[in-house]
Amino acid sequence: MNYRFLFRILSYVLSIEAALLLIPTLVSAIYKEPLYPFLITIGILLLIALPIMLILKPKNERLYAKEGFVCVGLSWILMSVFGALPFVVGGSIPNFIDAFFEVVSGFTTTGASILTAVEGLPMGILFWRSFTHWIGGMGVLVFVLALIPSESGNTIHLMRAEVPGPQKGKLVPKMRKTAIILYGIYIGLSVIMTTALLCTGMPLYDSLVNTFATAGTGGFSVKNASIAAYNNPAAEWVIASFMLIFGINFNLYFFILIKKLRPIAKNEELRVYLLLTVIFTTLIAVNIWNSACSTFSSVEECIRASFFQVTSIMSTSGYSTVDFNLWPEFSKSILLLLMFTGACAGSTAGGLKLSRIIIIFKTIRLRIKKMLKPNTVIPLKLDGNSIPQETGRNAINYLSIYVVILILTTFVISINGFDLVTNLTATVSCFNNVGPGFGDVIGPMGNYSSFSPFSKLVLSFAMLFGRLEIFPMIIMFSPSSWKSHRKNEG
Repeated sequence: MNYRFLFRILSYVLSIEAALLLIPTLVSAIYKEPLYPFLITIGILLLIALPIMLILKPKNERLYAKEGFVCVGLSWILMSVFGALPFVVGGSIPNFIDAFFEVVSGFTTTGASILTAVEGLPMGILFWRSFTHWIGGMGVLVFVLALIPSESGNTIHLMRAEVPGPQKGKLVPKMRKTAIILYGIYIGLSVIMTTALLCTGMPLYDSLVNTFATAGTGGFSVKNASIAAYNNPAAEWVIASFMLIFGINFNLYFFILIKKLRPIAKNEELRVYLLLTVIFTTLIAVNIWNSACSTFSSVEECIRASFFQVTSIMSTSGYSTVDFNLWPEFSKSILLLLMFTGACAGSTAGGLKLSRIIIIFKTIRLRIKKMLKPNTVIPLKLDGNSIPQETGRNAINYLSIYVVILILTTFVISINGFDLVTNLTATVSCFNNVGPGFGDVIGPMGNYSSFSPFSKLVLSFAMLFGRLEIFPMIIMFSPSSWKSHRKNEG
């Protein structure tokens, strides 16, 4: 373990978090609110980060896979621990475990909340709460890679450990340039969305925080009734459309920028993603329009609610405009299915990822064909190109571990005494970074405040496991990862 280089990167992460906290500090200053919750946190972060940056100068800046996974896991935990301090120091969330849950939910873009009411909280605090979605959406370490002063070492291990999906790679030969391109696309789309919301009549502050939550596919709102509180159909269409957009692999936007449309046309995951959105929006719209619980005054309103909720759950944003807990069981079953699937790999969304699901189905089909014709060589293909069969095996292995963690987490939090639907959907929602679940407790109109402190911690780590796709967290907690190897140390 190259401890010196590991701690140096962690010091970069903490110093960047300190810099990012200046933005909500400015918001608090604009609204004439107390600045000390942010200034104290910034001071603590710099007090820890700056000495490490000045003292530790590793001779070896080579970053191996193990260090990459450990660095990512530790970065997300430390960002969450210190990111919770403004809530605790300012008294908005006095209990540290509650604040930690809220901030983990923010950085992992889950959107699960322990707050029973958000209106009335300081504007700067609510800004930071939503801003954590935007920071975590693209990834903490991707941002560090865009700014890190040294390209020496295998920094691609950081991106591979943090960017979701079964396959990761560089857009361009230089890792730092790849990170800059990704963040450039992310910022560009965020600016477009903010402008679009302003055009619907939404105030600037609300447009910004809703853009942060949508871009990160998180779903934190500054209104108790979420997006429904605005009673703004145009804004709902904009947010739903951008939830769909941010659920698409960002590599495809890069291909648009360089005018290479062939990879986009060949992309199976994109076709499945758009097709499922259309199919499930239609099915839910028909189902809820003809149901006894329907309160829609027009077909447009019904389609808008269906499209909004499908894109919200599929992109794992977790926004709501209606209480889908009152919808027919068929519609709720579709939403539960979408909690598992998620959107595209390489997007800001959570869930299993459609590309992984496609690979799993193709691998199963391939194995059946091999059983029928053992001597036949059949390649595993995605987007018309052959991919290593190991990728298929890895996807199935990931699914196996995924199911085990879901079962264990559901079992552990059952000590709260809630019903199976609440426990299961709380686990599914947190692990897949969705936010709301089903039932009166954690439905779209509920929250996670009723869970015990222990269960909140368990669900917080479930969010981290889900956002980082399991392995960085497992490797970080593995004792063998921390063994020192002299030749790797700086």
